Amino acid sequence: MEQIKAYLDQLATISQPDWDYFTSRLQRRVIKKKTVFLKTDAIENHISFIESGVVRLFIPKENPNKEITFGFSFKNQFVSAYDSFLTQTPSAYQLQALTDTTLLSMTYDDLQDVYQHTQIGNLIGRLTAERLFLLKSKREQNLLNLTAEERYLKLFKERPELLKVIPLKYISSYIGVTAQALSRIRKRL
Repeated sequence: MEQIKAYLDQLATISQPDWDYFTSRLQRRVIKKKTVFLKTDAIENHISFIESGVVRLFIPKENPNKEITFGFSFKNQFVSAYDSFLTQTPSAYQLQALTDTTLLSMTYDDLQDVYQHTQIGNLIGRLTAERLFLLKSKREQNLLNLTAEERYLKLFKERPELLKVIPLKYISSYIGVTAQALSRIRKRL
């Protein structure tokens, strides 16, 4: 709970009653490595804070080598199939724990309850949504403006621990190149 408290304290000052109400709605979930914990066509019912671990967001394909990885979430970040969560409609993609992962999760209904019964709930929700939007916007701009090599270098400048925990096939998909092209990029560097 200390990690999520530190994260939220960066956004706003939370009164003790609001904090107690908020944390009473959180549930700890432990997800084993390689487990897909949200499948395509399921409705996302949780927004989660990652206490430890790495989560991959991806579009599955019949051929696993053709899956499209479009996001990673790490320790001290929120993760969700957020569009599905907000609209309560089926997800077009999946969430998978790439390592043993511990989440602090809140259901959609519990979050609505927090919004209604705390002074800080709406502010935290808005600021968290804004941060998720900015991450998505930055990713889209990188795909449009940077070469594959620049995207690779930027990714590891920002997240050097990636090489240790994320298979290269997921990294190549994330930066928008084939595994062979990524291999060539790595040889040049």
